[in-house]
Amino acid sequence: MGADAGGAMPPADLPESAILPAVSKPSPSKARPSISIVGPGNLGTALALTLPSAGYDVKFLATRHKRAHVRALARKIQAQLVAPGEQALTTDIVWITVPDDAIAGVARLLARSQEWKGKLVFHSSGALTSDELSPLRAKGARVASVHPMMTFVRATVPEMAGIAFAIEGDATATRVARSVVADLGGRAFVIKGQSKVLYHVFGSFASPLVIALMASLEQVARAAGIRQSEIKRVMEPLLSQTLRNYLNQDAASAFSGPLVRGDVATVRKHLAELRKLPEARAVYVALARASLNFLPVRNRELLEKELKSAERAVKSIRKP
Repeated sequence: MGADAGGAMPPADLPESAILPAVSKPSPSKARPSISIVGPGNLGTALALTLPSAGYDVKFLATRHKRAHVRALARKIQAQLVAPGEQALTTDIVWITVPDDAIAGVARLLARSQEWKGKLVFHSSGALTSDELSPLRAKGARVASVHPMMTFVRATVPEMAGIAFAIEGDATATRVARSVVADLGGRAFVIKGQSKVLYHVFGSFASPLVIALMASLEQVARAAGIRQSEIKRVMEPLLSQTLRNYLNQDAASAFSGPLVRGDVATVRKHLAELRKLPEARAVYVALARASLNFLPVRNRELLEKELKSAERAVKSIRKP
């Protein structure tokens, strides 16, 4: 992700019809706040496309990099494209969707660019609190962190309906944020500021670290002689059923394989073959260790012995 006031890496340059679904402008009868989005990257684009359908007028898109897809987005939703800090954002809400490292700098830039008393400012970091917006709070704005528990990647614009949003900040800002989330069809819940980092870790386990696991899976599949083009086809039924089992039951009920059976000989063979793939072996050992700690397994002591031996081998490989 690019850490600038233009937001995260944007969706790929595709035809407008491919990345910009039709959106309607709010009807005059809906008295909902107007919104500016600062940093129309992956998340900012998704918000810009879904908020109008919920009755919100997105008036400004603020970005330093007016790429073709951003210009197309502005045309699509009839928003004005501006540079952050160079023009007053005359909306009720300013929603900052730049990468985490850029939020504080953007807040300082915006704080000295216009009057903020009576305005609401959100940011959407999962790990950072509303205190990142303290320069704007000091100028009279009411601020909140409003984080959707969803993955936003290039060329994909997920629906907001059903998404959980963690909200933290000033009372007025959080109240309005909950209303906006409800209008989007999402589910808002309050998170304590001191809990945000672990909340974000929770989300990391649910998405990016799962993808890291998939990358390790692909490495092992290729080593087993499965063509790259066939890996997803081979694994999709197993992955899909595993996820369904977990969502419909719980982790213990969805757990299967050699560890739950206590098949020490098979685990030993796995570890021996994985010496050829030390990175994947380290992932296997770490996840097997988590299985012993949190899930039902048989022959726990013998499996513990195998994992300790493998962990020593991993440590010796990593030593300089």
